[in-house]
Amino acid sequence: MDLIAFGRVYLEIVFGQVASLPGPGEEIFADEFAISCGGAVTVATAASRSGARAGLSTLLSDDLGSRVVTEHCRRAGVDLAPSHRVTGRVSGITVVLNFAGDRGFVSYLPPAQPVAGPDTGHFLEVLRDYRPAWCYLHPWPGAEALIAEARSLGTRVALDVGLNAIASHPRAVVSCARQADVFLPNAEELLRLTGARSLSAAIDVAVAWCRCLVVKCGADGAVVADHTGRTAVTRGIRPVSVRDLTGAGDAFAGALIAALHQGAPAAEAAAAGNAAGSQTVSVLGAVGEVDVEGLSPAVTPLAAALLAAPGEQAAPGGQDAESRARPGGRAARGYGRGPRR
Repeated sequence: MDLIAFGRVYLEIVFGQVASLPGPGEEIFADEFAISCGGAVTVATAASRSGARAGLSTLLSDDLGSRVVTEHCRRAGVDLAPSHRVTGRVSGITVVLNFAGDRGFVSYLPPAQPVAGPDTGHFLEVLRDYRPAWCYLHPWPGAEALIAEARSLGTRVALDVGLNAIASHPRAVVSCARQADVFLPNAEELLRLTGARSLSAAIDVAVAWCRCLVVKCGADGAVVADHTGRTAVTRGIRPVSVRDLTGAGDAFAGALIAALHQGAPAAEAAAAGNAAGSQTVSVLGAVGEVDVEGLSPAVTPLAAALLAAPGEQAAPGGQDAESRARPGGRAARGYGRGPRR
């Protein structure tokens, strides 16, 4: 296997652009909506689409999120053999709201998914059994053992990071980054991690303890840096209509890893990442909309209700959505129906 992406997966409930977030007691309407999935599956998907043999190592069960991820991976050619099947709820749920040129998230993790980090023991078993050419992961306290084992097996390590990890365990982030073959923060994450006042200064700090640093800069592309110098990479960026930024960084990472595995230099691999990121922001959801029709008896009516066009289904109280507020507009809770209890 060329790549195994380690990490959590999420069911994504994605709303398109809205003018602003609702205030207390208010309701807003988006013009677009999709069901998708994200997390580590996004990286594996981008790598598979780039020609790599990609697998996903996560917890899966018979919950709705797991079913959506499983169906998506079946269609995308992502190998789920490295994943661990359990009972109960394990997949996270994320509501994505796109606003002010960016997006915000409200997420839930079941108790079986500890916020502190995943089961290192299972990931170690997967590494030893499959010995992939590359692995992808986020840092957590204890992840250093996984990275050390990967390197001892000849597996190269791509390390990503998020703002939550930087806030909760920055020392573990730096410790993991020192061992990784490629460190993949975005610009804001690197600034937070290093405490530097400029991106240039932050790169100077990070290359002192990174073998290879690739900073994701969104619409501006990426910066590839090591102890020999740095290169700004804008190749691969495509003009697209931006619908949802969710998953662009993960898609960048998956395509970059695939290109590196295929022998591309780091700057060329970053260009492949730019192209994957551009494609991702042109769809709703980290991997695009997933067709959930028929996944389970519970999913079909849920999908029908959520994906119905405006006016197709009556709203509570006998009023349709158009009579309460226009898509993209704002309505106050309580007008036209009784209070929620």
